[in-house]
Amino acid sequence: MLIVQKYGGTSVGDLERIENVARRVARTKDEGNDLIVVVSAMSGETNKLIEYAHHFSKNPSPREMDLLLSAGERVTSALLAIALKEMGYDAIALTGRQAGIVTDDVHTSARIENIHTETMQNHVGAGRIVVVAGFQGITDKGDVSTLGRGGSDLSAVAIAGAMDADLCEIYTDVDGVYTTDPRIERRAQKIDRISYDEMLEFASMGAKVLQNRSVELAKKLNVNLVTRSSFNDNEGTLITKEENIMEQPIVSGVALDKNQARITLRNIKDEPGIAAKIFSKLADENINVDMIIQNVGQDGTANIGFTVPENELEHAKRVVEEVDDTAVIEYESNIAKVSLVGVGMKSHSGVAGTAFSALAKENINIEMISTSEIKISMIVSEKYGELAVRILHEAYGLDNRS
Repeated sequence: MLIVQKYGGTSVGDLERIENVARRVARTKDEGNDLIVVVSAMSGETNKLIEYAHHFSKNPSPREMDLLLSAGERVTSALLAIALKEMGYDAIALTGRQAGIVTDDVHTSARIENIHTETMQNHVGAGRIVVVAGFQGITDKGDVSTLGRGGSDLSAVAIAGAMDADLCEIYTDVDGVYTTDPRIERRAQKIDRISYDEMLEFASMGAKVLQNRSVELAKKLNVNLVTRSSFNDNEGTLITKEENIMEQPIVSGVALDKNQARITLRNIKDEPGIAAKIFSKLADENINVDMIIQNVGQDGTANIGFTVPENELEHAKRVVEEVDDTAVIEYESNIAKVSLVGVGMKSHSGVAGTAFSALAKENINIEMISTSEIKISMIVSEKYGELAVRILHEAYGLDNRS
Protein backbone atom coordinates (compact mmCIF):
# COMPACT_ATOMS: atom_id res chain seq x y z
CA MET A 1 0.00 0.00 0.00
CA LEU A 2 1.39 3.41 -0.99
CA ILE A 3 0.54 6.18 1.47
CA VAL A 4 1.32 9.87 1.12
CA GLN A 5 1.50 11.66 4.48
CA LYS A 6 1.66 15.41 4.90
CA TYR A 7 2.69 17.11 8.15
CA GLY A 8 1.86 20.78 8.73
CA GLY A 9 3.86 23.47 10.47
CA THR A 10 2.54 22.77 13.98
CA SER A 11 3.27 19.06 13.56
CA VAL A 12 6.93 19.82 12.79
CA GLY A 13 7.09 22.97 14.93
CA ASP A 14 10.33 22.10 16.72
CA LEU A 15 12.94 19.34 16.89
CA GLU A 16 10.97 17.31 19.41
CA ARG A 17 7.91 17.35 17.18
CA ILE A 18 9.99 16.34 14.15
CA GLU A 19 11.17 13.35 16.21
CA ASN A 20 7.52 12.56 16.98
CA VAL A 21 6.72 12.67 13.26
CA ALA A 22 9.71 10.42 12.52
CA ARG A 23 8.35 7.82 14.96
CA ARG A 24 4.91 7.97 13.37
CA VAL A 25 6.39 7.63 9.87
CA ALA A 26 8.55 4.72 11.03
CA ARG A 27 5.50 2.97 12.50
CA THR A 28 3.63 3.31 9.21
CA LYS A 29 6.64 1.90 7.35
CA ASP A 30 6.89 -1.00 9.79
CA GLU A 31 3.30 -1.89 8.97
CA GLY A 32 4.49 -2.76 5.48
CA ASN A 33 3.53 0.40 3.62
CA ASP A 34 5.45 2.36 1.02
CA LEU A 35 5.70 6.00 2.06
CA ILE A 36 6.08 9.48 0.64
CA VAL A 37 6.08 12.19 3.31
CA VAL A 38 5.41 15.84 2.46
CA VAL A 39 6.36 18.46 5.05
CA SER A 40 5.71 22.12 5.71
CA ALA A 41 8.16 24.59 7.20
CA MET A 42 8.54 24.54 10.97
CA SER A 43 5.89 26.72 12.61
CA GLY A 44 6.85 30.40 12.43
CA GLU A 45 9.74 29.93 10.00
CA THR A 46 7.93 31.30 6.94
CA ASN A 47 6.91 34.46 8.81
CA LYS A 48 10.49 34.91 9.95
CA LEU A 49 11.74 34.69 6.36
CA ILE A 50 9.14 37.23 5.24
CA GLU A 51 10.33 39.61 7.98
CA TYR A 52 13.90 39.20 6.76
CA ALA A 53 12.86 40.15 3.23
CA HIS A 54 10.88 43.18 4.40
CA HIS A 55 13.92 44.43 6.28
CA PHE A 56 15.40 45.21 2.88
CA SER A 57 12.31 45.94 0.78
CA LYS A 58 8.62 46.73 1.22
CA ASN A 59 7.93 45.03 -2.12
CA PRO A 60 10.52 42.30 -2.65
CA SER A 61 10.70 40.55 -6.00
CA PRO A 62 8.24 37.61 -6.16
CA ARG A 63 10.89 35.46 -7.82
CA GLU A 64 13.36 36.03 -5.01
CA MET A 65 10.62 35.59 -2.40
CA ASP A 66 9.87 32.14 -3.80
CA LEU A 67 13.51 31.17 -3.57
CA LEU A 68 13.64 32.49 0.00
CA LEU A 69 10.37 30.99 1.25
CA SER A 70 11.07 27.56 -0.20
CA ALA A 71 13.97 27.25 2.25
CA GLY A 72 11.71 26.53 5.23
CA GLU A 73 10.30 23.31 3.81
CA ARG A 74 13.74 22.18 2.64
CA VAL A 75 15.08 22.49 6.19
CA THR A 76 12.23 20.38 7.58
CA SER A 77 12.52 17.69 4.92
CA ALA A 78 16.27 17.33 5.48
CA LEU A 79 15.88 17.19 9.28
CA LEU A 80 13.15 14.54 9.07
CA ALA A 81 15.21 12.41 6.69
CA ILE A 82 18.23 12.70 9.02
CA ALA A 83 16.07 11.66 12.00
CA LEU A 84 14.72 8.64 10.10
CA LYS A 85 18.21 7.57 9.01
CA GLU A 86 19.40 7.74 12.61
CA MET A 87 16.52 5.42 13.52
CA GLY A 88 17.77 2.91 10.96
CA TYR A 89 15.41 3.66 8.07
CA ASP A 90 16.48 4.30 4.50
CA ALA A 91 15.13 7.81 3.84
CA ILE A 92 15.89 10.50 1.29
CA ALA A 93 14.88 14.19 1.27
CA LEU A 94 13.87 15.81 -2.03
CA THR A 95 13.13 19.42 -2.92
CA GLY A 96 10.07 20.14 -5.01
CA ARG A 97 12.33 20.32 -8.04
CA GLN A 98 13.98 16.98 -7.30
CA ALA A 99 10.53 15.43 -6.79
CA GLY A 100 9.60 16.52 -10.32
CA ILE A 101 6.91 19.09 -9.46
CA VAL A 102 6.52 21.47 -12.42
CA THR A 103 4.42 24.63 -12.07
CA ASP A 104 3.45 27.67 -14.07
CA ASP A 105 5.51 30.84 -13.56
CA VAL A 106 3.10 32.80 -11.36
CA HIS A 107 5.47 33.40 -8.47
CA THR A 108 4.15 33.11 -4.88
CA SER A 109 0.87 31.50 -6.06
CA ALA A 110 1.91 29.01 -8.74
CA ARG A 111 -0.26 26.16 -9.96
CA ILE A 112 1.01 22.64 -10.50
CA GLU A 113 1.07 21.71 -14.20
CA ASN A 114 2.79 18.34 -14.10
CA ILE A 115 4.69 15.93 -11.86
CA HIS A 116 7.50 13.83 -13.29
CA THR A 117 7.32 10.84 -10.97
CA GLU A 118 10.36 8.83 -12.12
CA THR A 119 12.65 9.89 -9.27
CA MET A 120 10.06 9.25 -6.56
CA GLN A 121 9.06 5.92 -8.14
CA ASN A 122 12.67 4.77 -8.20
CA HIS A 123 13.23 5.64 -4.54
CA VAL A 124 9.93 4.08 -3.42
CA GLY A 125 10.72 0.99 -5.50
CA ALA A 126 14.04 0.70 -3.67
CA GLY A 127 12.19 0.69 -0.34
CA ARG A 128 13.14 4.20 0.73
CA ILE A 129 10.97 6.63 2.64
CA VAL A 130 10.79 9.69 0.39
CA VAL A 131 10.55 13.02 2.24
CA VAL A 132 9.46 15.88 -0.04
CA ALA A 133 9.65 19.59 0.73
CA GLY A 134 6.07 20.80 0.24
CA PHE A 135 4.75 24.14 -1.00
CA GLN A 136 7.21 24.37 -3.89
CA GLY A 137 8.07 23.35 -7.41
CA ILE A 138 10.00 24.50 -10.42
CA THR A 139 8.98 26.46 -13.51
CA ASP A 140 9.83 25.54 -17.09
CA LYS A 141 12.46 28.27 -16.90
CA GLY A 142 14.14 26.54 -13.96
CA ASP A 143 13.04 29.05 -11.31
CA VAL A 144 11.87 27.94 -7.88
CA SER A 145 8.14 28.56 -7.38
CA THR A 146 5.81 28.35 -4.40
CA LEU A 147 2.14 27.35 -4.38
CA GLY A 148 0.65 29.94 -2.03
CA ARG A 149 -1.65 29.34 0.91
CA GLY A 150 -2.20 25.64 1.65
CA GLY A 151 0.63 24.80 -0.72
CA SER A 152 1.96 21.78 1.17
CA ASP A 153 -1.49 20.18 1.17
CA LEU A 154 -1.58 20.73 -2.58
CA SER A 155 1.84 19.14 -2.96
CA ALA A 156 0.69 16.06 -1.06
CA VAL A 157 -2.59 15.64 -2.97
CA ALA A 158 -0.91 16.18 -6.35
CA ILE A 159 1.82 13.65 -5.53
CA ALA A 160 -0.80 11.14 -4.31
CA GLY A 161 -2.70 11.54 -7.58
CA ALA A 162 0.39 11.32 -9.78
CA MET A 163 1.75 8.28 -7.92
CA ASP A 164 -1.68 6.59 -7.78
CA ALA A 165 -1.37 6.34 -4.00
CA ASP A 166 -3.93 4.36 -2.02
CA LEU A 167 -4.35 7.09 0.57
CA CYS A 168 -3.29 10.67 1.32
CA GLU A 169 -3.17 11.59 5.01
CA ILE A 170 -3.07 15.26 6.03
CA TYR A 171 -1.74 15.62 9.59
CA THR A 172 -2.49 18.83 11.51
CA ASP A 173 -3.16 19.82 15.11
CA VAL A 174 -6.83 18.74 14.94
CA ASP A 175 -8.07 15.18 14.62
CA GLY A 176 -10.57 15.57 11.82
CA VAL A 177 -13.57 17.52 10.53
CA TYR A 178 -16.23 18.32 13.12
CA THR A 179 -19.93 19.07 12.80
CA THR A 180 -18.99 22.60 13.84
CA ASP A 181 -16.12 24.40 15.55
CA PRO A 182 -15.70 22.69 18.96
CA ARG A 183 -14.60 26.03 20.40
CA ILE A 184 -18.11 27.34 19.70
CA GLU A 185 -20.11 24.22 20.50
CA ARG A 186 -18.48 21.78 22.94
CA ARG A 187 -20.89 19.02 21.83
CA ALA A 188 -19.56 19.09 18.27
CA GLN A 189 -18.94 15.59 16.90
CA LYS A 190 -16.15 14.38 14.65
CA ILE A 191 -17.37 13.32 11.21
CA ASP A 192 -16.11 9.91 10.08
CA ARG A 193 -16.71 10.42 6.35
CA ILE A 194 -17.58 13.46 4.27
CA SER A 195 -17.90 14.01 0.54
CA TYR A 196 -15.57 16.21 -1.49
CA ASP A 197 -18.42 18.62 -2.23
CA GLU A 198 -19.37 18.98 1.42
CA MET A 199 -15.74 19.55 2.39
CA LEU A 200 -15.43 22.19 -0.33
CA GLU A 201 -18.42 24.01 1.13
CA PHE A 202 -16.98 23.80 4.64
CA ALA A 203 -13.60 25.09 3.44
CA SER A 204 -15.13 27.98 1.50
CA MET A 205 -17.19 29.05 4.50
CA GLY A 206 -14.48 29.44 7.05
CA ALA A 207 -13.60 25.91 8.20
CA LYS A 208 -9.80 25.91 8.39
CA VAL A 209 -9.02 22.17 8.34
CA LEU A 210 -8.24 22.14 4.60
CA GLN A 211 -7.92 24.71 1.84
CA ASN A 212 -10.29 24.69 -1.14
CA ARG A 213 -7.58 24.06 -3.70
CA SER A 214 -6.38 20.83 -2.12
CA VAL A 215 -9.95 19.44 -1.83
CA GLU A 216 -10.73 20.43 -5.43
CA LEU A 217 -7.58 18.68 -6.60
CA ALA A 218 -8.37 15.57 -4.53
CA LYS A 219 -11.80 15.41 -6.16
CA LYS A 220 -10.37 15.89 -9.64
CA LEU A 221 -7.69 13.21 -9.12
CA ASN A 222 -10.00 10.90 -7.12
CA VAL A 223 -7.63 10.86 -4.14
CA ASN A 224 -8.98 9.44 -0.87
CA LEU A 225 -8.02 12.10 1.65
CA VAL A 226 -7.84 11.69 5.43
CA THR A 227 -7.31 14.58 7.82
CA ARG A 228 -6.13 13.66 11.32
CA SER A 229 -3.95 14.82 14.21
CA SER A 230 -0.22 14.16 14.52
CA PHE A 231 -0.53 14.40 18.31
CA ASN A 232 -2.76 11.35 18.92
CA ASP A 233 -3.82 8.08 17.29
CA ASN A 234 -7.49 8.96 16.85
CA GLU A 235 -9.16 8.01 13.59
CA GLY A 236 -9.47 11.01 11.31
CA THR A 237 -12.08 12.08 8.78
CA LEU A 238 -12.12 10.46 5.33
CA ILE A 239 -12.90 12.85 2.48
CA THR A 240 -14.05 10.79 -0.48
CA LYS A 241 -16.58 10.33 -3.27
CA GLU A 242 -20.23 10.69 -2.30
CA GLU A 243 -20.98 7.10 -3.34
CA ASN A 244 -18.40 5.83 -0.82
CA ILE A 245 -20.54 7.12 2.05
CA MET A 246 -23.13 4.53 3.05
CA GLU A 247 -25.63 6.75 4.87
CA GLN A 248 -25.95 10.41 4.01
CA PRO A 249 -27.06 12.73 6.85
CA ILE A 250 -29.45 15.53 5.92
CA VAL A 251 -27.10 18.10 7.46
CA SER A 252 -23.46 17.21 8.03
CA GLY A 253 -22.44 20.35 9.86
CA VAL A 254 -22.71 24.06 10.57
CA ALA A 255 -20.02 26.59 9.63
CA LEU A 256 -19.48 30.15 10.83
CA ASP A 257 -17.59 32.83 8.91
CA LYS A 258 -17.08 36.15 10.68
CA ASN A 259 -14.87 37.55 7.92
CA GLN A 260 -17.86 39.06 6.14
CA ALA A 261 -18.96 42.56 5.14
CA ARG A 262 -22.00 43.76 3.25
CA ILE A 263 -22.24 46.49 0.64
CA THR A 264 -25.63 47.87 -0.37
CA LEU A 265 -26.14 50.16 -3.35
CA ARG A 266 -29.48 51.97 -3.18
CA ASN A 267 -31.22 53.91 -5.94
CA ILE A 268 -28.93 52.72 -8.71
CA LYS A 269 -30.18 52.95 -12.28
CA ASP A 270 -32.47 50.02 -13.04
CA GLU A 271 -31.23 49.28 -16.54
CA PRO A 272 -29.81 46.29 -18.41
CA GLY A 273 -26.14 45.70 -17.71
CA ILE A 274 -25.86 47.59 -14.42
CA ALA A 275 -25.23 44.40 -12.39
CA ALA A 276 -22.73 43.22 -14.97
CA LYS A 277 -20.93 46.55 -14.72
CA ILE A 278 -20.67 46.36 -10.92
CA PHE A 279 -19.58 42.75 -10.61
CA SER A 280 -17.27 42.81 -13.63
CA LYS A 281 -15.34 45.66 -12.02
CA LEU A 282 -15.13 43.75 -8.75
CA ALA A 283 -13.96 40.63 -10.59
CA ASP A 284 -11.31 42.61 -12.45
CA GLU A 285 -9.95 43.64 -9.05
CA ASN A 286 -9.99 40.00 -7.83
CA ILE A 287 -12.54 40.79 -5.12
CA ASN A 288 -14.49 37.69 -4.12
CA VAL A 289 -18.25 38.36 -4.07
CA ASP A 290 -20.37 35.84 -2.22
CA MET A 291 -24.08 36.45 -1.60
CA ILE A 292 -26.07 38.82 -3.85
CA ILE A 293 -29.59 40.21 -3.53
CA GLN A 294 -31.23 42.61 -5.99
CA ASN A 295 -34.56 44.35 -5.41
CA VAL A 296 -36.41 46.50 -7.93
CA GLY A 297 -37.15 49.90 -6.45
CA GLN A 298 -39.28 52.71 -7.80
CA ASP A 299 -38.87 55.40 -10.44
CA GLY A 300 -36.42 53.38 -12.50
CA THR A 301 -34.09 52.54 -9.63
CA ALA A 302 -33.04 49.32 -7.90
CA ASN A 303 -31.16 48.17 -4.81
CA ILE A 304 -28.30 45.65 -4.89
CA GLY A 305 -26.75 44.13 -1.79
CA PHE A 306 -23.82 41.73 -1.72
CA THR A 307 -21.17 40.40 0.63
CA VAL A 308 -17.39 40.36 0.36
CA PRO A 309 -14.67 39.20 2.75
CA GLU A 310 -14.24 41.84 5.45
CA ASN A 311 -10.54 42.14 4.71
CA GLU A 312 -11.43 43.18 1.14
CA LEU A 313 -14.02 45.80 2.14
CA GLU A 314 -11.82 48.88 1.72
CA HIS A 315 -10.72 47.71 -1.71
CA ALA A 316 -14.34 46.99 -2.69
CA LYS A 317 -15.41 50.45 -1.51
CA ARG A 318 -13.06 52.14 -3.96
CA VAL A 319 -14.42 50.03 -6.81
CA VAL A 320 -18.16 50.45 -6.22
CA GLU A 321 -17.92 54.20 -5.63
CA GLU A 322 -16.81 54.56 -9.25
CA VAL A 323 -19.83 52.69 -10.65
CA ASP A 324 -22.75 55.09 -10.15
CA ASP A 325 -22.29 58.50 -8.56
CA THR A 326 -26.04 58.82 -7.97
CA ALA A 327 -26.27 55.69 -5.81
CA VAL A 328 -26.43 55.73 -2.03
CA ILE A 329 -23.86 53.24 -0.79
CA GLU A 330 -24.00 51.63 2.65
CA TYR A 331 -21.37 49.45 4.31
CA GLU A 332 -21.70 47.05 7.19
CA SER A 333 -18.97 44.86 8.68
CA ASN A 334 -20.57 43.59 11.90
CA ILE A 335 -22.21 40.59 10.22
CA ALA A 336 -21.53 36.86 10.12
CA LYS A 337 -22.41 34.07 7.72
CA VAL A 338 -23.86 30.89 9.21
CA SER A 339 -24.12 27.94 6.82
CA LEU A 340 -25.64 24.48 6.85
CA VAL A 341 -23.95 21.83 4.70
CA GLY A 342 -25.20 18.37 3.77
CA VAL A 343 -25.58 16.24 0.66
CA GLY A 344 -28.77 14.87 2.22
CA MET A 345 -30.45 18.20 1.44
CA LYS A 346 -30.76 17.04 -2.17
CA SER A 347 -33.44 14.51 -1.25
CA HIS A 348 -35.14 16.10 1.76
CA SER A 349 -37.60 18.99 1.94
CA GLY A 350 -38.14 21.39 4.81
CA VAL A 351 -34.47 21.79 5.70
CA ALA A 352 -34.53 25.56 5.29
CA GLY A 353 -37.81 25.87 7.19
CA THR A 354 -36.30 24.11 10.21
CA ALA A 355 -33.40 26.57 10.24
CA PHE A 356 -35.60 29.65 9.88
CA SER A 357 -37.96 28.49 12.64
CA ALA A 358 -35.13 27.66 15.05
CA LEU A 359 -33.53 31.08 14.62
CA ALA A 360 -36.88 32.89 14.82
CA LYS A 361 -37.57 31.30 18.23
CA GLU A 362 -34.43 33.02 19.53
CA ASN A 363 -35.31 36.33 17.82
CA ILE A 364 -32.31 36.11 15.50
CA ASN A 365 -33.05 38.04 12.32
CA ILE A 366 -31.86 36.62 8.99
CA GLU A 367 -30.65 39.46 6.78
CA MET A 368 -29.66 37.57 3.62
CA ILE A 369 -30.16 34.00 2.38
CA SER A 370 -28.31 31.98 -0.25
CA THR A 371 -28.92 28.33 -1.16
CA SER A 372 -27.48 25.57 -3.31
CA GLU A 373 -28.18 21.84 -3.58
CA ILE A 374 -26.13 21.05 -0.48
CA LYS A 375 -25.86 24.39 1.34
CA ILE A 376 -27.97 27.05 3.00
CA SER A 377 -26.15 30.24 4.05
CA MET A 378 -27.64 33.02 6.17
CA ILE A 379 -26.30 36.42 7.13
CA VAL A 380 -27.01 37.43 10.72
CA SER A 381 -25.69 40.10 13.06
CA GLU A 382 -22.17 39.19 14.14
CA LYS A 383 -23.13 39.29 17.83
CA TYR A 384 -25.56 36.41 17.20
CA GLY A 385 -23.26 34.33 15.00
CA GLU A 386 -22.04 31.82 17.60
CA LEU A 387 -25.48 31.53 19.18
CA ALA A 388 -26.96 30.78 15.75
CA VAL A 389 -24.41 28.00 15.26
CA ARG A 390 -25.33 26.37 18.57
CA ILE A 391 -29.06 26.65 17.86
CA LEU A 392 -28.77 25.08 14.40
CA HIS A 393 -26.37 22.40 15.62
CA GLU A 394 -29.03 21.29 18.09
CA ALA A 395 -31.96 21.74 15.69
CA TYR A 396 -30.54 19.16 13.27
CA GLY A 397 -29.53 16.67 15.94
CA LEU A 398 -25.82 17.10 15.37
CA ASP A 399 -25.15 17.13 19.14
CA ASN A 400 -25.99 13.43 19.26
CA ARG A 401 -24.53 12.28 15.98
CA SER A 402 -22.76 8.94 16.39
